Order: sequence, then structure tokens, then C-alpha cells
Amino acid sequence: MAALSSQFYCAIRQLPHNARTRPSFTCSAQPSQSNIKVVINGAAKEIGRAAVIAVTKARGMEVAGAVDSYFVGEDIGKVCDMAEPLEIPIMNDLTMVLGSISQAKETGVVVDFTEPSAVYDNVKQTTAFGLKSVVYVPRIKHETISALSAFCEKASMGCLVAPTLSIGSILLQQAAISASFHYNNVEIVESKANAKDLPSVDAVQIANNLSNLGQLYNREDLSTDVLARGQVLGEDGVRVHSMVLPGLPSSTTVYFSGPGEVYTIKHDITNVQCLMPGLLLAIRKVVRLKHLVYGLEKFM
Repeated sequence: MAALSSQFYCAIRQLPHNARTRPSFTCSAQPSQSNIKVVINGAAKEIGRAAVIAVTKARGMEVAGAVDSYFVGEDIGKVCDMAEPLEIPIMNDLTMVLGSISQAKETGVVVDFTEPSAVYDNVKQTTAFGLKSVVYVPRIKHETISALSAFCEKASMGCLVAPTLSIGSILLQQAAISASFHYNNVEIVESKANAKDLPSVDAVQIANNLSNLGQLYNREDLSTDVLARGQVLGEDGVRVHSMVLPGLPSSTTVYFSGPGEVYTIKHDITNVQCLMPGLLLAIRKVVRLKHLVYGLEKFM
């Protein structure tokens, strides 16, 4: 349950210089600004559980609902192995959760960790109840993003679609864009513990960013049929190599080379906690939006 808090404001009443009585002052208690009510859709997933803990610990926000098709009816605090229950049961009906928050007329945000096929309907429901959306669902189709953008624009309702919530990943992408203006050769090497979803969203995003700059890379080895040379993404010769070994951390390395030098940028992810600072930033920023924004980097 949300804790009530108040701030005390004191005012001193000034008196004329010739007055014999002492100056008086009064204090009044005023309620502080209410917390952002956050609903986690996909709360039983690893990232959802981490989000519940992060939001609970963060200032200015609180978990107001948990939605998932697993562990229905169980307290989300217990599912997250927190010291105390949050008295918030996991529900499998997003509409019911949205309705309870909407009636209270509180500022609310739904964080969507579900599936690409469900995102559009989820955002429409969220918007209908007057709440904003933060969407972190990899591999959403461009058609879905375009449709959501048009919908949010018409409804004047904010939505943040984030291909990544990792601050380090965004900084790597920005550094790679800066380096691309100085080097003509570039390759991306990534490592993962499993072979799911290769090349990764981060590698694809970096390759697309570099390909959109009008630069042609790796001119001396632009086209080849040798599979060991990796997969070319985009039309400008950016190659991606994916290495999979159990026990490897999720890692992305971008290699640039020029005459007499190699410039390397690397980012490692050890666990899902790396996404939480970006998530909290996204929640705080989306409440002020009245349209769709693609990419957390717009706020960095």
C-alpha cells in the first residue's frame, strides 16, 4: 500500500519596525505530489520481477498492478522474493487493473514486457484508460510502430517504445556513430550464452544506425560468399558475427580500423539489472509525452 507523506511549509509574517509584538509564523501541512502508479505487464518474467523490485525502491513511483498469465492470484512481492508482500495479486486481465487505477484519477504508466503481437492492443487499452505506456518488447514490426505512432498522435497520449533499456548499450551505439565518420572498416562481434534471436536486437540496431549514415564500409571485402565472414546487415557492408557458448556473458563489440590502428568499443551485460536505470528513466519521461517516441536515447 502507498505510504502517505506530507511536507510542512512555514510562513513568517513581517510586522512594522515600531511594533512591540514579536513576528509570528505559521506552518501548514500539504500533501506531497502523488507517486506514479506503475503497472507491470509481464510481471512474472525475469525482467518483470526485476522491474517490480526496482520500481518499489525508486522514489516518486510505486507498483500499482501486476499482470501475467502465470502465478495468477499470487502476491507479486512473494513471487519476486521480496522481504514483505506488496498485497498486489497477479492478475491475467489488464483491463481490470487499468480500470481500478483510472477511477482513482492517478498518473499511471503501464510497462509492457509481453509479445510483439500483443503490443498494439495493450497500448490501445492503456490509452483508453488515460495511462501512458513504456514498451520494451524486442522485434516489434515497423508496421506496428507506425500504427501506434498514428494512434498516439490522434489520442494525444504518450508512449515510449524502447528497443533497448540498457544505458550502456545506448552509449555504445552513440560512440559507434561518432567513430563511423572517421573509419572506413567496421565489423560487429557479439557473444551470447544461447542461440536464440541472432543476430541480437542490439547488433541489428548498431548495424542499421551505421548503414543510415551514407557511408560504405569494408570496400576491399564488400561482398563474399564465405559464410565465416559473417552476415551483412543493411546495404553498406556492415558485418555481424555471432558467437554462442554456454556461460558467455551477453556482449557486443564493434571494431573499427584505419591506417595503422584499430578502435574497439565493447559493452557487456551480466544480468537483467542493467536495464533497470533505463526503465526508471523511461517511466519518469513518458508521463510528460503526448505522442510516441521511439528510442530511450531521445532522453539522454
